[in-house]
Amino acid sequence: MQSTDLGNKESGKIWHRKPSPATRDGIIVNIIHNTSDYHPKVLRFLNVAFDGTGDCLIAGDHQGNIYVFDLYGNRFNLVQRTAQACTALAFNLRRKSEFLVALADYSIKCFDTVTKELVSWMRGHESSVFSISVHASGKYAITTSSDTAQLWDLDTFQRKRKLNIRQSVGIQKVFFLPLSNTILSCFKDNSIFAWECDTLFCKYQLPAPPESSSILYKVFAVTRDGRILAAGGKSNHLHLWCLEARQLFRIIQMSTKVRAIRHLEFLPDSFDAGSNQVLGVLSQDGIMRFINIQTCKLLFEIGSLDEGISSSVISPHGRYIASIMENGSLNIYSVQALTQEINKPPLPLVKVIEDLPKNKLSSSDLKMKVTSGRVQQPAKSRGNKIQTRILKQDLTGDFESKKNELPDGLNKKRLQILLKGYGEYPTKYRMFIWRSLLQLPENHTAFSSLIDKGTHVTFLNLQKKYPIKSRKLLRVLQRTLSALAHWSVIFSDTPYLPLLAFPFVKLFQNNQLICFEVIATLIINWCQHWFEYFPNPPINILSMIENVLAFHDKELLQHFIDHDITSQLYAWPLLETVFSEVLTREEWLKLFDNIFSNHPSFLLMTVVAYNMCSRVPLLNCNLKDDFETVEDMQAEVDQQRVEDEAWYQKQELLRKAEETRREMLLQEEEKIIQQRQRLAAVKRELKVKEMHLQDAARRRFLKLQQDQQEMELRRLDDEIGRKVYMRDREIAATARDLEMRQLELESQKRLYEKNLTENQAAVAKEMRADADAYRRKVDLEEHMFHKLIEAGETQSQKTQKWKEAEGKEFCLRSAKKASALSDASRKWFLKQEINAAVEHAENPCHKEEPRFQNEQEDSSCLPRTSHLNDSSEMHPSTQISLNRRAVEWDTTEQNLIQKVRNLRQRLTAQARHRCQTPHLLAA
Repeated sequence: MQSTDLGNKESGKIWHRKPSPATRDGIIVNIIHNTSDYHPKVLRFLNVAFDGTGDCLIAGDHQGNIYVFDLYGNRFNLVQRTAQACTALAFNLRRKSEFLVALADYSIKCFDTVTKELVSWMRGHESSVFSISVHASGKYAITTSSDTAQLWDLDTFQRKRKLNIRQSVGIQKVFFLPLSNTILSCFKDNSIFAWECDTLFCKYQLPAPPESSSILYKVFAVTRDGRILAAGGKSNHLHLWCLEARQLFRIIQMSTKVRAIRHLEFLPDSFDAGSNQVLGVLSQDGIMRFINIQTCKLLFEIGSLDEGISSSVISPHGRYIASIMENGSLNIYSVQALTQEINKPPLPLVKVIEDLPKNKLSSSDLKMKVTSGRVQQPAKSRGNKIQTRILKQDLTGDFESKKNELPDGLNKKRLQILLKGYGEYPTKYRMFIWRSLLQLPENHTAFSSLIDKGTHVTFLNLQKKYPIKSRKLLRVLQRTLSALAHWSVIFSDTPYLPLLAFPFVKLFQNNQLICFEVIATLIINWCQHWFEYFPNPPINILSMIENVLAFHDKELLQHFIDHDITSQLYAWPLLETVFSEVLTREEWLKLFDNIFSNHPSFLLMTVVAYNMCSRVPLLNCNLKDDFETVEDMQAEVDQQRVEDEAWYQKQELLRKAEETRREMLLQEEEKIIQQRQRLAAVKRELKVKEMHLQDAARRRFLKLQQDQQEMELRRLDDEIGRKVYMRDREIAATARDLEMRQLELESQKRLYEKNLTENQAAVAKEMRADADAYRRKVDLEEHMFHKLIEAGETQSQKTQKWKEAEGKEFCLRSAKKASALSDASRKWFLKQEINAAVEHAENPCHKEEPRFQNEQEDSSCLPRTSHLNDSSEMHPSTQISLNRRAVEWDTTEQNLIQKVRNLRQRLTAQARHRCQTPHLLAA
């Protein structure tokens, strides 16, 4: 067993000498990853996956290093460092160089193994992804975690659907059925549902397993044809479900060493048409046992108690098994080496027995062959030739009654009638009829074991001797001849075997198993006596042909004898090429329709018939050289036909190459279109994300603005509340001030009224005193005047005096009237000023209306005493006294007016000052 340490290398060889895995363990190579740091440590591999070819795999360790191992090219490469552990890996995408990896941060990334670049990054899971299943077309993928499964479009890397479940149920596994459009979902409550991928319509649900063998399913596996589902869990029982019948059809009980099953996987076989029969079962002891689900037999096992297996993956073609060991290393197993003892090919049917000395035979010297074909009578031997007997296996029932019955419901007699009527079988059903007539066993296991032995050394340089233009055809011919040589050693020394096999290889080049079995059946049944004189031509067969020709055309045979022409010249070339060089493709197919439908001797009769049909040109040949000249001509014709065929093949290759180039161009254009679509999708995704980000930023900005506006509104509300509170306080204070001012004004009013009353009383007192003084003075003057005029005045003087008394009385009445008018004017003026002051105090913001135009207008509104002094009859002294009193009254009046005006101005100023306060304005 070879071991490879990756170390710090990013690329290198997987093994340094050709691996030769032992049958015991089958290990090709053991791969470990040790770091060479200051503190060396082992990096454990966690996951592994094969690609579609089966010759390449990827593996990831717990530090996120992902390696690609090319088993065919013996190379490994470090393709990615993810810096975190991978939880699942998957290949088989539509683009072969891309792979998916699930990481510990619950995300899934797609990388390219060639460019080593990140292709896409998918998010959406909220727990660890433990399974990735890719659709057969590579277009879709399903990622599964414990709480959900998500369906992704791998062209756009967008999530299409999401499977949501109740938290109490849980998901075990969700995956695509192979080569179908069905999704299988398995839950922790043992319920299994099948869904249509496109519509996600539930197709069916499997019934619950029987209670007698009820187990909680943990692991699942499906055959390549999608017909059988294997399920296991914490038990040594395996349940096999038929998905077509939707029922449990078998329960397999493992050995008592198995207590729990950790992993299940079917072993693919290239020749079982997807109906896999071998199932790998990894149990809790770290040993993976491979059993046949039909025979329930243990075939082989890998791993041991000391070197247990943690997980395993089998390549799609079934050649390799990649296992992650419990110590973190990676083992690559060869299935061929593990199954070498199981798939041993059957013993060769042809054995060569050398002649005894002195040409004596005994009963123990007979060569015997065992076959499952019909009992055939041996030909009569000449001389001391070795006798051959064909023994048949013991068959049950009456053979004669069933000899015409063929597989698949066909009947040989009816086929012969059909062949006789039409001369050939229908082209569409020819291969099917041939397989039924020849009763091919279709033993995939035996043929696979022969193919796995590789190219036989005899046919390594086959192309030098038989230069075939088509490399595929040459490769199939080489593989078929090698399988025949491995089956029986004698075929490695048979020179005409390529000539005999070539037409069948060309006909069945797309189905190598059928090709091999047709050739083997032809050799066993129609060419069984050809090797009795090996390596010489079969003289016995040629003698039979000569005898038949003698019976039907003695003249032609005698012509051959006369010119020394033997059957090796006119019969053996036809046999060793099975008429492929003398007949066209359609003629050759018609011929073998008849050969396979009749007795094996029909082939010999065909050789005789061909010579008889060509008797005219043959009879015209008189020399042996002519016959060899005919053979050469035939060879030239064949060569020309081969050249023509090669030319047509070349033209066909050119046409195919052109078509291939066109297809490549179309594929490249399709790739470019897909790439553009992916880029457009990525752009759309980025645009949508950008729009979402912009929308989120806009919403966040609007929310911020709204919050700021709400904060500003709250601040304004607080400010308004504070202002309202201050306003209310100011209003209350102002109201109190106004009340105080009102009280002050009222007290002032009362004071003014008191002062006015006192002034009026003083004025009245003064006027009374003046009047009294004036009266006394008048009385005194009158007395003096009377004294002066007593003596000399007459009655006229008395009359004059009466007039003067009337005038004085009139002046007194006028003075009294003027005094009353002045008092009324002063009262009215004071009342007006007091009302104006009160009004200003109550309405401070009210525009002050002019109450007095000017002093002259105010003065004009009052009665003046001067207007009353127009009497010419008033005494001059009285006039002077009245004028003086009037001036004093005017002065007193003006002083009162000025005091009231000052009071009003002071109240107005205070009112204006209050009007300029903001809260009062706001109120």
